[in-house]
Amino acid sequence: MKILLTIGDVSITGGAERVVVNLANLFVQLGHSVEIVSFFRANPILPYTIDERVRVSFFYTRDEKNSKDTNALKRFYIKNIFKFMLSVRVWWRYRVDYVIANDWTYTPFLKHQDTKYIKILHANFTRYNKRNNYFDTLVLLSYAEMALYRPFHKHIKVIPNFLPTTSTQRTDYSQKIVLSVGRMDNGDQKGFLRLIDIWEQVSQMEGASEWKLHIVGDGVIREQIQAKIQAKNLEESIIVCPFTKDIESVYLSASIYVMSSHYEGFGMVLIESASYGLPAIAFDVATGPSDIIVDSHTGYLVADNAIQDYAHKLHKLMCDENLRSTFGLHAKKRVQEHFSKEAIAPLWEEILGGKQHTQPMLENI
Repeated sequence: MKILLTIGDVSITGGAERVVVNLANLFVQLGHSVEIVSFFRANPILPYTIDERVRVSFFYTRDEKNSKDTNALKRFYIKNIFKFMLSVRVWWRYRVDYVIANDWTYTPFLKHQDTKYIKILHANFTRYNKRNNYFDTLVLLSYAEMALYRPFHKHIKVIPNFLPTTSTQRTDYSQKIVLSVGRMDNGDQKGFLRLIDIWEQVSQMEGASEWKLHIVGDGVIREQIQAKIQAKNLEESIIVCPFTKDIESVYLSASIYVMSSHYEGFGMVLIESASYGLPAIAFDVATGPSDIIVDSHTGYLVADNAIQDYAHKLHKLMCDENLRSTFGLHAKKRVQEHFSKEAIAPLWEEILGGKQHTQPMLENI
């Protein structure tokens, strides 16, 4: 099979970008011919390792992405004309068996008769976008949104994200480090600003003085995050670290993972951290965390924005090494059973015309 994966910019760090690389590597391992088309390139060095058998093409530099025109209506037309021209360019340049799109940069307005067009929906459902109708199949990352999409599209599959490898290592639970990883974008999707409020409460609780919170990531609100840490006099216990390719050592340096996101499409960091045996705490926001964390078994799910409850659950884990170890072991097992390459590959093989596979719902335990 010839497979084309499209993405806005594979040179930046993020969940969708990591998924594209993982899928490309999986497909070439399964014997397919694979190319990634990244429409833009912001960075010269790619953050994720791509199999040398995968071809990678770039259309534009990041500077060419946005129009500098200040007229909103004109920008709207330029943006949509640009997307149509991208569709024409992909249609003209590629004759493949499957096109798998990963963001809204590309919509197949022009299509080849013998090509199947698949869209992976990485974001939460807010409203149905009629451009989804240009795709033959929609792939959701969570079962929680199936009912929302069924009235609009005939062909919907649920395929969670997966880890290309599952580590045999397990973290040391005696380490007094709590970890959170993510991009620091405008709007604070990852909720780092409210995580600081949570940590302020935790830091005042008994036995918390020796613990540190490590926030790993980069982005436009990094200075805002650091300013809030300083304003609350938490510089000694909250450490902001830049993104690193050696993410394994980051996970193995901690004994608890925390996610404070306001929303998630899936939450790759939750399965990554769980693969190293880290118990996790997350707000029970729409999709994502509830598919991965089993409350009081692999970690804790907390009602959205229940800051005080979150702080108490985190403190409970910080005070009980045996509980961290028990939850962590369960988390690691769950990743292997539901989110490993071995568990997810058959679901993609079915879409690509392979053997039919019975797709089980994710079990709670």
